[in-house]
Amino acid sequence: MADAPPFEPTLRDGRLYARGASDVKGSTLVAVETIGAFLAVEGGCPVNVKLFLEGEEEVGSPSLPALIEKHRDLLAADAMLSADGGRASTSVPTVNVGCRGICALQVALRTAAKDAHSGRVGGAVRNALHEMARLVASLHDDQGRIRVAGFLDGAMEITPEIRAESAALPFDEAGWYADLGAAPYGDPDYTLRERITLRPTVEVNGMWGGYTGAGGKTVLPCEASAKLTMRLVPGQDPARAQATVRAHLETHCPPGVELRFDYRPGGTRAFTLDGDHPLLTAAERVTERVHGVRPVRTRAGGTVPITTMFQERLGIDSLMFGLAMPDEDAHAPNEFFRLSSLEEGLRTWPLLLTELGRLTPAEFPRG
Repeated sequence: MADAPPFEPTLRDGRLYARGASDVKGSTLVAVETIGAFLAVEGGCPVNVKLFLEGEEEVGSPSLPALIEKHRDLLAADAMLSADGGRASTSVPTVNVGCRGICALQVALRTAAKDAHSGRVGGAVRNALHEMARLVASLHDDQGRIRVAGFLDGAMEITPEIRAESAALPFDEAGWYADLGAAPYGDPDYTLRERITLRPTVEVNGMWGGYTGAGGKTVLPCEASAKLTMRLVPGQDPARAQATVRAHLETHCPPGVELRFDYRPGGTRAFTLDGDHPLLTAAERVTERVHGVRPVRTRAGGTVPITTMFQERLGIDSLMFGLAMPDEDAHAPNEFFRLSSLEEGLRTWPLLLTELGRLTPAEFPRG
């Protein structure tokens, strides 16, 4: 339950409560105010700045490719700083080295020409919801391992070096599950931290069919639908990932059941910064200067499509330098953003721009 209206910002206990507060909004405010402060002082800003505000990240940035092609010259740059991404810990300084990609698929299933009375046909006709439940359950084994043939082909291998980097961030697994009120689950070959940042996923986001209104109705539904998304890691192609999940569902669909698919082709590949990238090393120097300790490198489990699109279409790498914390209930009731993070951003963003101002354009690699 929400303790404050989602679209009326509320200040309480050093926090700003509002829908979107912990997502990119607070970090964007810091970035805009910082750049504005630099530009207000003649000769103050150590780098040339182009400000690009994009509000479609939550829906996959569908308008962005056309905008990039139309305004390629205007968007040309050496690198991009993104206010999205956030941090991976409330107590340990972190810097972001990348994020997972994503693709989506919607499937509808039909077992008969029309709904029927369960007392008349139950036990003799396939129930569409039962069949959809079986289909989506076949995507994983009982422990959460993905069982889609070909889906993991090309996925980044978790090397000992990557595993050690992931383990460098202190992580309370029991506390993490307790905060969610959930029981431990997932591929036992990987740690919880690895499962939520370094491994791909296939998730059912919604499933519906039959009668869902008030009271009861003894219907045997003839149609059911489901929405799926797949989080992708480096090495996976979104179109191929979609195709393997579709093929799996078709293979496991029983005779006499019709499948219909609806999906937006393409999706977004995972994004990664090389370990010696000047954006990353600059962010580490700034973070260490502010916090007094070297930050831990982490990957985000979510997706920021603009990072991949700018890399693939413009040859520009991005640094996600967001300030949101992992406990700020993003996309949920009572979402908030710490006011202390606004203050930190007004210190760290000028330092970051100053660090980058010491570099030459030739030092930035081209994607």
